[in-house]
Amino acid sequence: MAITKDKFGVPIEGSRLGILQPKLKYRFRVILTGFGAGGRTDELTQNVVSVTRPTFSMEEVVVHSYNSRAYIAGKHEWNAISLSLRDDITNSVAALVGQQIQRQFNHFEQTTAVSGGDYKFDAVIQVLDGTNAEPTEQWELEGCMLQEVNYSDHSYDQSEIVNIDLSLRYDNAVHVAGPNTLGGKVAAGDPFPLVSPLGTGTSTQV
Repeated sequence: MAITKDKFGVPIEGSRLGILQPKLKYRFRVILTGFGAGGRTDELTQNVVSVTRPTFSMEEVVVHSYNSRAYIAGKHEWNAISLSLRDDITNSVAALVGQQIQRQFNHFEQTTAVSGGDYKFDAVIQVLDGTNAEPTEQWELEGCMLQEVNYSDHSYDQSEIVNIDLSLRYDNAVHVAGPNTLGGKVAAGDPFPLVSPLGTGTSTQV
């Protein structure tokens, strides 16, 4: 039988290496720590519908000279991400979101927290390969807060699930990645070692 799989892909310097397995959008999970009342938030992880990955932007500084101009990097910004959750029948998701909103601003007392440390939380977006529970890549978002909450709507003429859509603003993002060559584990000595959600190990800051 003829084998042609290694002939697919883009030829590089006269050779063909086939096609690498791409990451699939539905293989992921999101873990929030310090959210709401500050305890475990497994209910949120179980009810995630979708999440956007971080986007990075940097201001440009123009340096004018004699007949031209040059550009150097200015301040950077991590843009807010969107997180969509199913609003479950037990109200566990809605309750946690409400607790986080209340931490950021007490609507009954009309007071705010003294510092960001009183209400900020952390988020981890993990990429999975479909074979086990170990992530092959993750984004660690530090100093998160709710920037916008959309409780969606109800309608008599629709049979869709009700979602709660969140916009998360965060202070910093760390991208931790490693090649999936050992069944989801990273080879020893890899320059981008994978760390656990608890932060053990090393990481590469973007």
